[in-house]
Amino acid sequence: MADPRRSADPPTTARQAAPEIARVLIPRDAIARRVRQLGEQITSTLTAAAAPPPFEPGPVVLVPVLTGALVFVADLIRHVPLPLSIRPVTVSSYAGPSTTSAGASVQSAVPTDLGGARVVIVDDILDSGRTLGLLRRLIAAQEPQSLHVAVLLRKQKPGGRAEPVAVDFACFDIDDHFVVGYGLDYDGLFRNLPDVAALRVPGA
Repeated sequence: MADPRRSADPPTTARQAAPEIARVLIPRDAIARRVRQLGEQITSTLTAAAAPPPFEPGPVVLVPVLTGALVFVADLIRHVPLPLSIRPVTVSSYAGPSTTSAGASVQSAVPTDLGGARVVIVDDILDSGRTLGLLRRLIAAQEPQSLHVAVLLRKQKPGGRAEPVAVDFACFDIDDHFVVGYGLDYDGLFRNLPDVAALRVPGA
């Protein structure tokens, strides 16, 4: 679940006091512009990825990673004017009030009928790469017609990711911050903020 939200020196998982917003990193108007542009780019790519005649183009399936990508995918699909279906999956990587990934664990069934489809995995953030790496492998094994990854945020990792993952579409590249808002959370909170903001966690 989308990943540039995470801090360079992550705090412990114990809740010590209420966290607070340090500053807005990406305002809502900039998010709206980039999501529209990304939708146009995805539309163009998926159209080009359709099988040439006489073969039928595969169905377009978006696989959002819940709950972080909920807001992002809701806005994104409004800018993808193609017949499509949405097949969400739930993957856990941050337990409770933690800013350290504990590894990816699939919490819901991954669609098993994606063979021949044009699939786009949609996540909020690319951080360690474990979540997207796991989903990409599971879906690629079904032999879709095409498989792409779209993220709202791509976190820069100077030391490298736990699992390298190629991202085809990214709205923003960000530095090493734990971020919330626009669907991203800390212990279930802050998802409803309209901007992406850096979080200050007491004791961090």
